[in-house]
Amino acid sequence: MSVIWLTTMKPSFQTQWLALPPRESHQVLEKIALLAQDPKPDAKTKKQLKYMDGKLHRIRSGDYRIFYTFEEPYISLLSLDRRSDDTYEQEIEAEILGGLNPEIDKIASADTKSVQPDWERIFAKKSASEEKTEKRKLPEPITTELLKNLKVPQNYHARLVRLETEDALWNCPGVPDEILLQLWDCMFGKPLEQVVQQPDYLLGDVNDLLRYKEGELMGFLLKLSAEQEKFVNWAATAAGPTLVKGGPGTGKSTIALYRVRNLLTTLKKQGNVTPRILFTTYTNALVRSSEQLLRQLLGEDAKYVKVQTADSLAISILQEAKAPAQLAREDSAYLRLLQRAIGLARFEGNQLKRTAQKQAIDRLTDSYLLEEIGSVIVARLLPSLEAYLETPRPGRKIALAAIQRTAVWRVYEAFCELLQESNIETWQQARARASRLVAEGKGPKPFDGMLVDEAQDIDPSTLSMLVNLCQAPNRLFITADANQSIYGSGFNWSDVHQNLKFQGRTGILKANYRSTKEIGEAAHSYLNLTTFGLDSEPVEQKYINTGFTPAVRAVKNIADEVKLLARYLPGAARELLLTQGSCAVLCPYEQTGRELATRLTEQGVQATFMTGKDLDLTYPGVKVLTLKSSKGLEFPIVALAGFPESSYPRFTTNMSPEERDEILARERRTVFVAMTRAMRALLVIVPPQTKNLLLKDFNETYWNLGNEKAGANE
Repeated sequence: MSVIWLTTMKPSFQTQWLALPPRESHQVLEKIALLAQDPKPDAKTKKQLKYMDGKLHRIRSGDYRIFYTFEEPYISLLSLDRRSDDTYEQEIEAEILGGLNPEIDKIASADTKSVQPDWERIFAKKSASEEKTEKRKLPEPITTELLKNLKVPQNYHARLVRLETEDALWNCPGVPDEILLQLWDCMFGKPLEQVVQQPDYLLGDVNDLLRYKEGELMGFLLKLSAEQEKFVNWAATAAGPTLVKGGPGTGKSTIALYRVRNLLTTLKKQGNVTPRILFTTYTNALVRSSEQLLRQLLGEDAKYVKVQTADSLAISILQEAKAPAQLAREDSAYLRLLQRAIGLARFEGNQLKRTAQKQAIDRLTDSYLLEEIGSVIVARLLPSLEAYLETPRPGRKIALAAIQRTAVWRVYEAFCELLQESNIETWQQARARASRLVAEGKGPKPFDGMLVDEAQDIDPSTLSMLVNLCQAPNRLFITADANQSIYGSGFNWSDVHQNLKFQGRTGILKANYRSTKEIGEAAHSYLNLTTFGLDSEPVEQKYINTGFTPAVRAVKNIADEVKLLARYLPGAARELLLTQGSCAVLCPYEQTGRELATRLTEQGVQATFMTGKDLDLTYPGVKVLTLKSSKGLEFPIVALAGFPESSYPRFTTNMSPEERDEILARERRTVFVAMTRAMRALLVIVPPQTKNLLLKDFNETYWNLGNEKAGANE
């Protein structure tokens, strides 16, 4: 039986094909159609090359060469290269291959380290405000015809056609990064060692390229791996919900998006012509990006999918019930009421027991007590002291015996009374109220299907609400990674809702498609799963991409930190053939982030601070965000900064060692999540000789620590 070959393409190939004149572009399409019949070499037009373990092939198309690989049933189109003289074919091929040596290079091999850049040179290089970069002429003019072929909007044409050098192209103001990168790829072409690490897009039919060029097709779908494809349909007809777990970059959210399409198709086949699907996640930033991807994936059918954060759904349920949430304007209001509640708490029993309960409360800080009340008692919908005495508290480091839990409950009762008198409630109480309304049948009409993304940070009460809003348990799909939890304290699924039982329906993703092997291994060495992870089943990670070893550098103050960032960000961007819009600086606090953004701009590096609500991923400069608001996002180049002159994490003098340990464990996961936002390059900036436990554990096996051995294990 003959193989039916499916064609995929890299973004670089798509860009280079779009740039071709009509005659050449049609000629290339004919060759792609020929490949789709049989991509194997024929010793004529299709030739096997000696690179990439013999996986690399090329086919002639007039003056061009199409580089491709194939592995049944997929053909991957990598790159187009112009050849005007076969006499120089070997030399030119060596150039486009990026210096690959057929004897030693094996792209994407887990056992082979990529060639590392000279980080010391990059770190030492003067910033944009101190030094003018060398100017390389563009190999050919940027013409209006080229810009039209690349579908560049006309309002950018005037400023682009005047460009003559590579430096001018990289720094052209007011033009989106993706356009600048497209043009650079057309002019110079990326080495194949970088192209092979790009994602693959499915080409349903060869003529789809023409349809896209003519505006009939909006875009192409991402090709999922075999591991990811399995979970798109996996357990879809089972009796209960499905859980998929995986580390950062394994594609959990992508699978959830494709699962929406599968669920819509199933519901329509069953006669539901107007299905209602809920896709919910934790952050506003993820809502916006998910909406864009679903529109591309579903087209007109995207109207059947509601994308919303779990919190915004809970708030809308309360509003529709004419019982809106009454949240305090400032978090400090809750602490003030809690302090009053401690004094008003009615501790019961004899004098000895009352004294013991009072002492138990005195040993806890106000913030820990408030968190215990919110994340354990309220978030888990515990109805009574008896239930609280019996409930497990995974993730909480301070053990609380019966006498201590009784004391906490009495403070909780007084706290609730004061909140009611003040006509305010906590976020956890608002979520719990919404959950109860839904359980009582007073919520909105249940959804036909539901996908809950990044569930590890959602309150148990909210998860219970979502389960009750899903019409059938087998149409509930959940993704989670306990080791990415930066808000919650951990919980057991079965404690949340009786329908959350995943026996035989829990899948695990192992392959990381976002970060390089070097970044992933360095981040996991920092997290130290056996000590700080929440998941009881650590998963062996596999990495698809390789790259540069992440770096750690020590600086004394924010002035030195900004100078280092002003050298590193442009240097890493140029090394990776990216724009500065591909860079992000992640810091612990908003105030620090705003100051870093201002100072970077003064150093000639365009940067702006963004909150989670005003996130603009299309901004052409460096994005500066807090560590927590970066969750769910990804950036090619990341720097973790803002630690040298900030007290992170924040402790109080009366904290117990156990409470400090709990905060350290949670914030170490926060830093881990921030590290794993990096796709290709990562820098962590720490204070010199720091005693901060969060900024010390950098193993030089996985981290480039420079001459100073900054932050190394001692």
